Amino acid sequence: MQAPSAHGVAIVTGGAQGIGRGIARHLLAQGMAVVIADCDREAGGECLQELAQPGRVLFVETDVAQETSVSALVAQAVARFGRITALINNAGVGGMGTPLEQLSLAEWQRVINTNLTGCFLCAKHCAPQLRTTRGAIVNIASTRALQSEPDSEAYAASKGGIVALTHALAVSLGPAVRVNCISPGWIEVGALKKQRARCTAILRPEDHAQHPCGRVGEPGDIAALVAFLIGDQAGFVTGQNFVVDGGMTRKMSYV
Repeated sequence: MQAPSAHGVAIVTGGAQGIGRGIARHLLAQGMAVVIADCDREAGGECLQELAQPGRVLFVETDVAQETSVSALVAQAVARFGRITALINNAGVGGMGTPLEQLSLAEWQRVINTNLTGCFLCAKHCAPQLRTTRGAIVNIASTRALQSEPDSEAYAASKGGIVALTHALAVSLGPAVRVNCISPGWIEVGALKKQRARCTAILRPEDHAQHPCGRVGEPGDIAALVAFLIGDQAGFVTGQNFVVDGGMTRKMSYV
């Protein structure tokens, strides 16, 4: 067993790319040990090399939609670091763009199982550890839990479910465990994908201007809030959904 970090041990699902990778990087910089759980072995291996913190980071290939995989993830995290103090439920798939009449039950279930059931399973299996350490959970939802584009039923339902699951977990696991949710808006993640999928964003002035705060979001915007919510300064915060979208959902738009 590795000596546990004095700053805590966090599991970040979907942590090998995108927002999850940004969260993992930020928590490591804060001194935490991080377990990156991801179904993409290639991205996970690259992430380990890039983060270059062999004593404080572990990659576990994980399918969050499968209970045996989640159970194994938690067991490996505890075997390596001795405890779990935070769970960041970030893993998710898209699945938008299919008209309702063509949306298969299999595709609906794929999105729901990964995005929503995955959060439930990870919370279920981490709960005993988090109760012991008086830890915290942060679920990553989306502003699409609050507003939609056409042909996004499965994704919107999964993210709306995460918001509701958050307050249910907060009540069930409190006071030992705090549970909160973040709903990101447009976060540009091209630079944090695995190498063969990495790209430089081409953002137009109007992309930034449509946000009341004047710019498109970055993974660090989400990571900083995650770090706050799992920290002691957020000790009176639980059951909440924090919308981090540069003000987009507060802006009226007329055609």
